[in-house]
Amino acid sequence: MNSVILALAGFIIFFLGYRFYSKFIADRIFGLQEFNGPTPAEEFEDGIDFVPTEKYILFGHHFTSIAGAAPIIGPCIAVYWGWLPAFLWIILGTIFMGAVHDFGTLVTSVREKGRSIADLTSKVINSRTRVMFLIFVLLLVWLVLAVFAMVIAGLFVAFPITVLPVNIEIFIAILVGWQLYRRKLDAFLPSLLALGTLYIFIYIGTKFPLSFESFGLDIGQQNTLWIILLFIYSAIASLLPVWFLLQPRDYINSHQLFVGLSLLFIGLFVAHPVIDAPAFRSGGEDAPSIFPFLFVTIACGAISGFHGLVSSGTTSKQIKRMSDTRFIGYGGMLGEGILALASTLASVAGIALVRSCSLPSVGIVDDLSWANYYDTWGNATANKAAAFVLGGGAFIQALGIPADIANGLMAVLVISFAATTLDTATRIQRFIITELGEAVNISILKNRYMATAVAVIPAVLLALWNIVDPSTGTSTQAGWVLWPIFGASNQMLAALTLMVLLLYSWSRKKPVLPLAIPFAFISIITLLTLIIKAGSFMGNNRLLFGIDVILIILILWMLVEGMIKLIHGRDSVVETSQLNG
Repeated sequence: MNSVILALAGFIIFFLGYRFYSKFIADRIFGLQEFNGPTPAEEFEDGIDFVPTEKYILFGHHFTSIAGAAPIIGPCIAVYWGWLPAFLWIILGTIFMGAVHDFGTLVTSVREKGRSIADLTSKVINSRTRVMFLIFVLLLVWLVLAVFAMVIAGLFVAFPITVLPVNIEIFIAILVGWQLYRRKLDAFLPSLLALGTLYIFIYIGTKFPLSFESFGLDIGQQNTLWIILLFIYSAIASLLPVWFLLQPRDYINSHQLFVGLSLLFIGLFVAHPVIDAPAFRSGGEDAPSIFPFLFVTIACGAISGFHGLVSSGTTSKQIKRMSDTRFIGYGGMLGEGILALASTLASVAGIALVRSCSLPSVGIVDDLSWANYYDTWGNATANKAAAFVLGGGAFIQALGIPADIANGLMAVLVISFAATTLDTATRIQRFIITELGEAVNISILKNRYMATAVAVIPAVLLALWNIVDPSTGTSTQAGWVLWPIFGASNQMLAALTLMVLLLYSWSRKKPVLPLAIPFAFISIITLLTLIIKAGSFMGNNRLLFGIDVILIILILWMLVEGMIKLIHGRDSVVETSQLNG
């Protein structure tokens, strides 16, 4: 099959999903037209957290906050099972599950005066469930931090041309943020100038790549040093005012993503390569079964619980009009689906255009193809996002852009969004730890500096800890062994959020089937994955086995609490007379 057909099919289905299904959800389930009060941004405007924002600007901020490395890495690994299962799950999962989850969390938080999903859990179920929810999120975000730090470190080592532009962007963003905050300038022109400067430094980076290899460090030592430096940076960044670094960099990165994806898809239409991968592959000796691991491997490319933390934690406090939530919440997840689709196409078609290259798993390859990239599960997982960088770079090269610059554009794009997620996750983890300290009355956790230390130190240990991978028998970083647990836990968080939305909508006498079906499906998939992983960890690593079992117990407990509320009836869920609109 020609890759253009697959791309067009994806675009058309996404468009139809937004045009029809999101409108049905908005009108029948979430009742946007029934809301007639002020939004939290209007009611509590303070110029810091609650700020009414135009929807296109807020879309860029929200999209950048949710679009990280996971929807890139997940499909790059999942196409090991062929292009068809990955394509179907990304498209259908995004439209009927992920986008509904993001949209619903945003709407409900706006309706409930900007309250977080953890707070809503306390109201909809009980305070005991809120504490369990916070602990579950705490464990999940530690996994997110470890994995994303390892992604960035690995790409810095593999693509030293990215070191200069990615780090220069930090200083550019600070300069832009300072100018916008102090001089009250319009953000659009400064952000475009900043993006142009970033591209100049991408070119300079191709001429002057920076690497710790010049200090005599091997690859493992370079990875370790980068991980430590990244966590020091993320801790500092999470304590800075959001206008100083996070907001301006997100806005710059939103432009970068739109430009990068546009170049990638235009290049795909120009090159129109035939898909190099089989439609379906049953697996290999060292590979896990496609069911349920396909779903949790793709992870955020179809549905993500982390998005609910962003929607209810920051975005809901900036919504100017309730009607904007459809474009930002549902549309933002469609944007992430397009990113996952681009990663899939780069992995199954783009790499066929690549000739000589270096892969993390095997080193130099003279003639790259899907067959030698995905020859074993171990190589597919070791190569991680390399297929997106190399395959996407090949698409851009079809436009006449030199190979080193094209690959640099792709690598910088991946690192920029992984770094954004690293910053956002560190900040959210600090909030979660502080909220947990308040819930269980531990004063020391309420200190922002102590909370930041607690947020970062366990993640550093996870990222630096080497263990034996039960599936391959080789030594690797614990974070990569935990990737399926990350995917399962992230999607389980989405399932638990859908349960809260289900109970909330049910109490408002709304149809709940579009929420109940995703909730049931994702719950089964993720529980099954965690149980299978617990079995593989049992005889190999007691600590990982313990983490897995704790997650399973928390999940089952929260599910039981939710079912009890459902059995007791609508009135026990929430006082509907207090609902806003």
